[in-house]
Amino acid sequence: MATAKVLPFYQRKHKHFGQDYRSTETKYVAREYLASSSRKTSSKSVSQTTTAKAAEEEQTYTVPPFRQREPGEVEEYERRTVNFSRGVAELQQEVHKIRESTKYQIEKLEIQREVEERVSIQKKVYEELVKGPEFVVNLRSHTVWEKTPVKLLCTVLGHPTPSVKWFKDGIVIDRLNKPGKYQVESKYGVHSLTISRSDVGDSAEYTAVAANVHGAASSKASVLVKRPGEGEEPPETLLLPFQIPLLSDIRRSKLDITFIETFGVTFGVEGGTVSLTCKMIINPDLANLQPEAMWYRDDHLLRESHWAEMKCGGGEAKLTLPHLNKDDEGLYTLRMWTKAGTAEHSAYLFVKDASPPVAGASGAPMDIKVLQADRDYVLLSWKPPNITTESPITGYFVDRCEVGSDSWVQCNNSPVTLCKYPVHGLSEGHSYHFRVRAMNSAGSSRPSRVSEQVTAMDPTELERQQVIKVDGRKDVVIRQEDLEGHVKVPGVPGKVHASEVNKTFVVLSWTPPHARGREPLWYQIEKCVEGSTTWQRLNTPAPVKSPHYPLFDLEESKKYLFRVLSVNKHGSSDSSAPSALVHKQDPFGVPSAPGQVTATRNTRTSVFLQWEPPKSPNKLLGYYIDASVLGSKTWTTCNNRPYKHTRFVVHGLTPGETYVFRVQAVNVFGLSDESQESLPIFVEAGVSTPSAPYGVSLLYCDGTSMILGWKRPKFCGGSKVTAYYVDQHEASEAQWCEVNVAPVQDRTVKVENLKEGAFYQFRVKAGNVAGVGLSSEPSEAFHCEAWNMPEPGPCHDLSFCEVRNDSLLIQWKAPVYTGKSAVTGYFVEVSKKGSGQWSAVNEASVAHRYLKVSPLEKGATYEFRVRAANAHGVGKASAVSEPVCVKALPGTKEIHCGVDEDTGDVYLSFEACDILEISKFVWSRSYKEITDSTRVNVVQQGKRSRLIFKSPDKEDLGTYSVYVTETDGISASHVLKEEELQKMLELSYAIRHPVVPLKTELAYEVLEKGRVRFWLQTVKMSSGVSYRFIVNDKEVSSSEGFKMSHSMDTGVIEMIMEHFTKESEGTYTVQIQDGKAKTQSSLVLIGDLFKTALKEADFQRKEYTRKLGPHFQEYLYFQVQEDCTVLLVCKLANVKKETTFHWFKDDEEIIPDVPPNVMSGSCALPIPMFSRKDQGVYKATLSDDKGKDISLLDISGKVFEDIINALAEIAGSSASDLVLQCTPEGIRLQCYMKYYTEEMKTHWFHKDSKISSSEKMRIGGTSEMAWMQICEPTDREKGHYTIEIIDAKKSHTRSFDLSGQAYNDAYAEFQRLKAAAFAEKNRGRVVGGLPDVVTIMEKKTLSLTCTVWGDPTPEVTWFKNEQEVISDDHNVISFEGGKFASLTIKAVSSEDSGKYSINVRNKYGGEFVEVTVSVYRPGEEIPEPKLGQMPRAVAPPKASAPPAQAAKSPAPQPQPAPPQNVKSPTPSHGTKSPTPPHGAKSPTPPRSVKSPTPPRRK
Repeated sequence: MATAKVLPFYQRKHKHFGQDYRSTETKYVAREYLASSSRKTSSKSVSQTTTAKAAEEEQTYTVPPFRQREPGEVEEYERRTVNFSRGVAELQQEVHKIRESTKYQIEKLEIQREVEERVSIQKKVYEELVKGPEFVVNLRSHTVWEKTPVKLLCTVLGHPTPSVKWFKDGIVIDRLNKPGKYQVESKYGVHSLTISRSDVGDSAEYTAVAANVHGAASSKASVLVKRPGEGEEPPETLLLPFQIPLLSDIRRSKLDITFIETFGVTFGVEGGTVSLTCKMIINPDLANLQPEAMWYRDDHLLRESHWAEMKCGGGEAKLTLPHLNKDDEGLYTLRMWTKAGTAEHSAYLFVKDASPPVAGASGAPMDIKVLQADRDYVLLSWKPPNITTESPITGYFVDRCEVGSDSWVQCNNSPVTLCKYPVHGLSEGHSYHFRVRAMNSAGSSRPSRVSEQVTAMDPTELERQQVIKVDGRKDVVIRQEDLEGHVKVPGVPGKVHASEVNKTFVVLSWTPPHARGREPLWYQIEKCVEGSTTWQRLNTPAPVKSPHYPLFDLEESKKYLFRVLSVNKHGSSDSSAPSALVHKQDPFGVPSAPGQVTATRNTRTSVFLQWEPPKSPNKLLGYYIDASVLGSKTWTTCNNRPYKHTRFVVHGLTPGETYVFRVQAVNVFGLSDESQESLPIFVEAGVSTPSAPYGVSLLYCDGTSMILGWKRPKFCGGSKVTAYYVDQHEASEAQWCEVNVAPVQDRTVKVENLKEGAFYQFRVKAGNVAGVGLSSEPSEAFHCEAWNMPEPGPCHDLSFCEVRNDSLLIQWKAPVYTGKSAVTGYFVEVSKKGSGQWSAVNEASVAHRYLKVSPLEKGATYEFRVRAANAHGVGKASAVSEPVCVKALPGTKEIHCGVDEDTGDVYLSFEACDILEISKFVWSRSYKEITDSTRVNVVQQGKRSRLIFKSPDKEDLGTYSVYVTETDGISASHVLKEEELQKMLELSYAIRHPVVPLKTELAYEVLEKGRVRFWLQTVKMSSGVSYRFIVNDKEVSSSEGFKMSHSMDTGVIEMIMEHFTKESEGTYTVQIQDGKAKTQSSLVLIGDLFKTALKEADFQRKEYTRKLGPHFQEYLYFQVQEDCTVLLVCKLANVKKETTFHWFKDDEEIIPDVPPNVMSGSCALPIPMFSRKDQGVYKATLSDDKGKDISLLDISGKVFEDIINALAEIAGSSASDLVLQCTPEGIRLQCYMKYYTEEMKTHWFHKDSKISSSEKMRIGGTSEMAWMQICEPTDREKGHYTIEIIDAKKSHTRSFDLSGQAYNDAYAEFQRLKAAAFAEKNRGRVVGGLPDVVTIMEKKTLSLTCTVWGDPTPEVTWFKNEQEVISDDHNVISFEGGKFASLTIKAVSSEDSGKYSINVRNKYGGEFVEVTVSVYRPGEEIPEPKLGQMPRAVAPPKASAPPAQAAKSPAPQPQPAPPQNVKSPTPSHGTKSPTPPHGAKSPTPPRSVKSPTPPRRK
């Protein structure tokens, strides 16, 4: 039964093979190749067409008449015929295999022999026939940079071998004339001339002349050497070596190539690596004859580069893209030359965007190209990225990078809105790379792939340059401007016009002048607004060197005229003719939206799309396709590089999902609007005819009829199989005849009218809506004889489900023939594939027709067969099942038991990992399909199916299973137990009798003005929710005292009570009803809980009243500044100029130096040098006619400790290293810091032992430092000293090592200071008693008496006018008790006037004290007193000075205590200490001193 089928055009081009059958397909291709290799090329297509037609048509034969035989002879004849036919068939197969193998070996030897013969023939022909020289490969012209090598190549054939000479402009090249300049090579007919370091003089026409005895031949080529500008490097693209043409004496068309493994549709991500590989069979596979692989992307030939790596050899061609970019997306084709033409394979490569640097940024632009390049100007273009969920692109930034540098510079200050940009201001002769970044509201995208290298140079420079040879040696480079004679001023530019016009920029272009003035040339541009006669010159940031200039700042509402002037150092030309009017506008916009999009099924993971092109293409660049799962409203990109055609195959879709598609058109202005969405399409393979059924078996025979069974096709063709057709023929006949004309829907059929004793074969075809598929393999020959054995017949239709990694479930159908008694059970046998050993799965028979087999080995393949048993024994085994691999399908899920949250229905749910549109979920109980719908209901939605119980109870317990038709055995089972059902029933009751779930019970919150908010929060609520509040058993409603509201978004229900008073005590309840669900919540406000709420309400009410007038927005708090000043700060609100502000401490007002400024919004009171004396209660008051406010801060306890800790943190951070300072009392270690006070937690340590203040170790400090003094140090005090300052967070330590030389030096200094202090203490001195001036009348007696002290007792000497006074009758000198010294002058006269002095001294020193004496006569005025001099110390006599050794360590001697009013002297030292003297007090005012401002009581 022949049927004609028309395939869609897209199925004609593409073949799709499943991966599970790759090895089978490979064997098929290899077998077809071997079978076809012995045929001639000319008859290949004809034979294949004949074979295809013969396979579809039924063969007819004319059976000759046979003689009549006896029945016994007929039976014996038929038996022998069958056996003979089987033997002949096996023999034919063996002969056929031997024949094919022999032909393959013979053909390979013949091809090798043919190759060798042709090589020898070609060699002989060349030797005998090709006499004269012949250039097979001619010379090729080159343009190179100066100082770079250039190599000229050619290939010459001839016999005898011709000699080649090289000429330059017709003159033979003499290599000896310029040693090392030229290198000439000749090898295997390939001749080359290499110029090692070319210069402009090497620009010439080169000729290679080949000659032998039979003649000569020549080939010419030009070499142009360009001289770069100063500091300019030649571009790398001009330094590439020549590609030597591949020479071969054997044509590649002798190879026959068959692909056996090919690359498929591939997906990659930017920045990744992808390899495309094809494996092939090459015949003949010769080492010296390897094929050439040509790779194409979108019909563009690829070359080996940094972006593409190619390998071919060993029966494999491989293309590797190591740095994926969206530029690499496209259709890749591998093309190889073969004997029959070409062997090709194509597949699409998709490249997805990499993760953006900023969330929400768009993908990177792509395909950046250089459209135009000149001396300082480049015009770039690129393609925009596809966007779906990202925000629209607002513009692009162009970056440039000079070759050899890694620094990228942004070219445009503001984003350009179209995919084209002119870059101006480049350095002439420099080479650049460019890249582009897209911008949107989220930020910048990743940069595009860098452009090819481009050099900023004049494209016409080579045309204006000539090289002339002078005297056969010197080369002269002549430029076109050198021939301009005496012309100095350049000519006028021409053809001024706008080459690029849009709303973003205008590119002005013109023709350079013919005469350039023999000097560097640049241009000046002038513009004129339409309707005006005034020309304005453009201020360009750099001289314009190229005949192109972009303009960005033109106004869109105006039209302009432009003209250009040529300028060099000699002057400028006349203005060019004005251009036409230029208006800054877009010549066109984005394309219109594409037309209708049509989606057609292609494969299980792809869809074929077609659409109508846009009506306004506007220089279309391509299309972007987006896909969305139906109902998700989430769009994903299908391609990330614009696709040029209106037909596209979308790959990578999820099988079983339903998609919609849309298309956008792309041009330089961006993306068009989206097209209308396509109709939804279910992703599965296109409908085709089913594959052939298999496993035809005999189920029963009664002698005249047979009952047959078979297995369903492995592939349904995307449509349900609705018909089966059976053919039969006797084993002795060749003609097949139909069994059934009408289709059979079951997989069993009864064939009647058969000859008893005959042998029959059968085959089956399956059909669906696409037509009838291929026939199955013919069954074995079944003998038509009646079955009468007492045991049952074979079981049939073995199938597998619930295949997991260690188990499976096998099902079968009961035998058609039950034997002499009913079937009582079944036995299952298993065998590992290929082992041939069968073992029983179950020792005891099972009554049901299913069995779960476990445990099994994961990944192993097994075969099964089943036997039925009755009272007479075990029957015949079923046909062996198809092999089954014990491995769960990817994504397999199990049945889930649950309760519907909305209806409360108990259900069993199953989600399939794969499904077809025609697939159905079949639910079973105890593996019997559920057909009774009185207890359950089945609902299917997409890949999910639910079995819903109507009235679940114990009768519904048991094993439930489900399988999905038209899939690869997707199935699962679940045992519903009583405990699980009970839990589901309880949950169902809760859903059907719902309670509104609460997140939060009823609670209260005190708001401003003393209002109280009662609220609760539900988990969710609908728009139909209703509620009511009950206070003390009385319902309240929204009124002036109560406000009620709710929010569906948050689920909050609230009531605000405006007046919360003592009468508000009681119980508060809210009742809620939402549909059928109800709930209520109560709050009891009684007793202490109510008092707390009422107190808070009163406080908020007062707080609201307080804020009506001037008030503290932030109450007093402290800050510690870096200079350790403590600030008391408060922030004010609602103040005015008349508002007064006062500070108080312990109710005594503080008047700061700077009056507070209330209008600044804050006030601060500084407390410098903070210490314990500053503790107290600080108060700030604020008042005006609107009210007053008070803020208190008690600086004591915890607050005081916090301030001290803050000061300690600053002090510790600023602490200097420990400094050594010696004193007469001992050795002092000092640590300077910003501020120190004794309240800080400061500890001193000696060798990790804490030091306490004592007579030996004194600890103290000033406001600037902390110190520790070692009094009378000894060797025990040597060691490591540490000070530790502790704040609230950490400790700060500083250390000093007082040992070794440091200790010795310090101890010596201490001894010196101690000795000096001792001497100062015991030297002779006048303690008191002498006046400064004495005035006395003549004749009186003057007594000068004073008290002196010294140890030992000092010597006393009196002087008058620096002359020693000798004791006599007039001047009486006395010194009593070594303590009181006196000078008595009797009867003074005017001669006694003068300056008297006393010198008190001992061995430690002394001092002078002077007294001025004035004597006046009676009656004279008393003279004014003249002050004498202060006492001055006198050095001790040298003779009495103690020895130096004694000064270092004076012996301790008992000394008399000084008088009570004498202070301890400060020792003098050459180098003063950087710290105040030991006796100096801290500059901190005494703790008893109060603020200098007069206090006043508040």
